[in-house]
Amino acid sequence: MDRARTPAVMILGTGSNVGKSLIVAGLCRLFADRGLKVRPFKPQNMSNNAAATAGGEIGRAQALQARAARVAPHPDMNPVLLKPEGEQGSQIILQGRVAGRLASRDFARRGDFLPQVLASFARLGADADLVIVEGAGSPAETNLRARDIANLGFARAAAVPAILVGDIDRGGVIASLVGSHAVLDPADRAMIQGFAVNRFRGAVELFRPGVETIAAATGWPCLGVVPWFAAAHRLPAEDGLDLRSERKPDARIRIAVPILPGIANFDDLDPLKLEPAVDLLLVPPGQALPVCDVVILPGSKTTLRDLAALRAEGWDIDILAHRRRGGHVLGLCGGYQMLGRIVRDPAGLEGSGGEAPGLGLLDVETTLEGRKTVREVAFAHVASATQGQAYEIHLGRTDGPDTLQASFLANGAPEGASSPDGRVVGTYLHGIFASDAVRGAWLAGIAGGAPLTALRFDAVVEQTLDALAIHLARHLDVETLLAIARGRAGAGLP
Repeated sequence: MDRARTPAVMILGTGSNVGKSLIVAGLCRLFADRGLKVRPFKPQNMSNNAAATAGGEIGRAQALQARAARVAPHPDMNPVLLKPEGEQGSQIILQGRVAGRLASRDFARRGDFLPQVLASFARLGADADLVIVEGAGSPAETNLRARDIANLGFARAAAVPAILVGDIDRGGVIASLVGSHAVLDPADRAMIQGFAVNRFRGAVELFRPGVETIAAATGWPCLGVVPWFAAAHRLPAEDGLDLRSERKPDARIRIAVPILPGIANFDDLDPLKLEPAVDLLLVPPGQALPVCDVVILPGSKTTLRDLAALRAEGWDIDILAHRRRGGHVLGLCGGYQMLGRIVRDPAGLEGSGGEAPGLGLLDVETTLEGRKTVREVAFAHVASATQGQAYEIHLGRTDGPDTLQASFLANGAPEGASSPDGRVVGTYLHGIFASDAVRGAWLAGIAGGAPLTALRFDAVVEQTLDALAIHLARHLDVETLLAIARGRAGAGLP
């Protein structure tokens, strides 16, 4: 086979959050289980939910897709990652590394990255039997088409055929699919080889007239109507808009998490969300933090902005009152920085810059610096000697007396900080709760008693990916999907 034209297909959506990421993950697992060397690819992602790989940062969704494909994640799977820093713009991660900032008014500049996107796609395809590409947002955003690298701009540049997915659960799926067809120019429209409808609830046959309407109006064949996949909540969400509480009245431990504007790496919370012993309360703006056992301050892409937002909500008062009652507080990455005496951003690395007092719950100070730490680490929970794998993605250096009593070790060295009584802990480590042993020991330290966990998190993720693959195999025409991918290559798949 000519590896210069590896079989590939692109999964586009009529909008954000229509289920593209999960469909790509499910297809990666499905075809990997057929013995194919599958690689996920997303030309451009905009998310503060990032993963550390051996070569740098990519979106967490692409890391999950790589896991589904049973391969290690790599920066070529997501060559452009834009990490929002508020209204003013985004940090640019190019092929895994920081490459400056992109102001909102200069968003069309992302077209400058097309050569790197195509180079990453070529490298990825050179060692693959099949590449499954995920679009971003909607290809029908004609105001962004001129220098598009995320959707049909990439598809045409790389000669990759596409499938357009609509989400029936949000309503208007017929209009969104037909409307997308109507506004696309003929050359873009020709790249789309079919459509699918996602998240259907009820009897699928009742939507047959809808399928016929879409097919007649667009000329595209339907590759399937995919029913609602109830287990999707067990997999990491890509979008912070998906964050919501799932109440467990009989849980032994109650954890409150304030949702801040720049929340990042919120998949840190997923194992706790699924843990039967834990009632995880995700608190939106406008609500007070409830009485609980633990407050977790999650990661943040804009620490000073989120610290100001926390104070504007009055959550600082709630947290200090929680601490006076003897409650536990855990700060993760940006949340760790907020727990100290002061946070400084002299160069404006996360926005307008400046400095602000922290919550003063840890005797440490943080200064944001230009060098970014991105690494995978082996870590240990000091109190229990339990271990796991984690990662770091952060700007800044945090120092002070409380770092001398760190609660964790990273690659054998003390990491983070702890108050003298151990009830306030900060760490730059992400992913610590994915370790069943560490999570169980930490929860036991909160509740008192033996290690507390009834969840095997990695097993749940693997089982859910397997179930997702089976779900798609039942409801999508995967043979036609392969034929479309094969048409790009002009040769058969192995």
